[in-house]
Amino acid sequence: MVALKKKKVIKKKLKVATKKKIVVKKRVIKKKGKISFKRKRVVKKRVIKKKIIAFDLKRSKKNPIIEPKINKYWESKATFNPTAIYHDGKVHIIYRAIGDSDHSVLGYARSDNGLTISESSSAPVYFHFSSQNKSSSLSSISYSSGGGGGGGCEDPRLTLLGDKVYMLYTAFNGWESVRIALTSINLDDFISKRWNWKEPIFISPPGQVHKNWVIFPEKIRGKYAILHSVSPKIMINYFKSLDELDGTNFIHSIHQGSHLWAERDRLIRGVGPAPIKTKYGWLVLYHKMEKHDSHRYKLWAMILDEKDPTKVLYNSSQPILEPDEWYENEGYKSGVVYSCGAVVKDGQLFVYYGGADKVSCVTSADLNKFLKELIHSKVPKLSSKKNKK
Repeated sequence: MVALKKKKVIKKKLKVATKKKIVVKKRVIKKKGKISFKRKRVVKKRVIKKKIIAFDLKRSKKNPIIEPKINKYWESKATFNPTAIYHDGKVHIIYRAIGDSDHSVLGYARSDNGLTISESSSAPVYFHFSSQNKSSSLSSISYSSGGGGGGGCEDPRLTLLGDKVYMLYTAFNGWESVRIALTSINLDDFISKRWNWKEPIFISPPGQVHKNWVIFPEKIRGKYAILHSVSPKIMINYFKSLDELDGTNFIHSIHQGSHLWAERDRLIRGVGPAPIKTKYGWLVLYHKMEKHDSHRYKLWAMILDEKDPTKVLYNSSQPILEPDEWYENEGYKSGVVYSCGAVVKDGQLFVYYGGADKVSCVTSADLNKFLKELIHSKVPKLSSKKNKK
C-alpha cells in the first residue's frame, strides 16, 4: 500500500511539472508553499493591414503641406488638388481653395525643396466666377465637388511649354455647366507673381460634363497635344496653335451622351497631372478605383509611347498610392488621393495630391527606380486609337 501511495505522488508531481512547462509564459505568483498562476489580460487592438505596394513612393512627414486657414475667408474650408510646375530649382504650386462663400478659387504656393512650403499667397491668384450671367432659361444640375457647390474653378492642371504656363481646369458656373476651360500666363509674370492670366475660353462643348484634361509639355510631331480620355481608349487631339480653340471650336470627348460611354472602364476616373517625358516614354498618372474597393480613389501609372502617345507601353498592375493616412480620410470625401500635379527635381519624382477633398499633400520617389518598377508591370487592356485634328 505504501508503494502504491508513493507511485501516485510521483505521478502528481510529474503532472505539475508538465503543467508548468505549458504555461511558462504566464505570470507566476509564489505564495507560502503554493504556486498559483495569474492570467494576463490581453487587449486586442484592431489592426488594419495595408497592401504592400512595390512602388517606393514616400509620403512627406510634413503632410499635409497645405491646409485650410480659418482666418483666410477664401481658403477657410479646403485647400486641395494641387498642380505644379518646376522651374529654376523651385516647385510652383497652384491649388484649389474653398472658403466662406463655397466658391472655388485658386491659391499659390512655392516649395524650394519639393517637400515643404516656402511661400504662399495671401489672396487668391485666379478666379472664375460667372454666376452673374445666369439665365433663368437654363436648367440646373445636381453637382458638387470637394464640398464646394458654389461654382468657380476646380482641379487645375498646369503645363509649362516654352515661355508660357498653360492651365486647364474644370469650370462650374454654379447651376448647369461643368466644362473644361483654358487659360495661360507668361512664365516671367507667373514667376514674378504678376497674375496677368489670359481670358479663359471653353474648350469642351456646352451641355456636357467634362473633367480631367491635360496638355503635354512638348509639342508632338510639331503640334500641341491635349489628352482628354484614358478609357475606353486613349484620346488625344492635336493643334498647330491653341488659338484654334477660340470658344466656338471644341474638343469632343467621352461623355454621358456618347456612344462610347457604356464601353468605358467605370472604375477609371480620369488622368491626373500633365504627362512627364522620360527615357521610356510619357509617364501618365491616373485615378482609378478597384472592384473590391470601389469607394476609394487610388493613383495608378502608365507609360505612353513618346511619338504616338495613344499607344500604352506599360501600366502598373496595382495602385502606386492608396488613401491610407488620416489626412486622406478625414475631410469632405473619405478615401481619396487625387493628384493634379507632378514634377521631377534632382532625379526625384514629386507627386502633389489632394487628401480627402480637404488638404494638399506630397509623396516622392527616385524616378529611375520608380520607372523600372513600372516597366516590369503587365501591359494593360486599354485600347488605343489616333485622334487626328
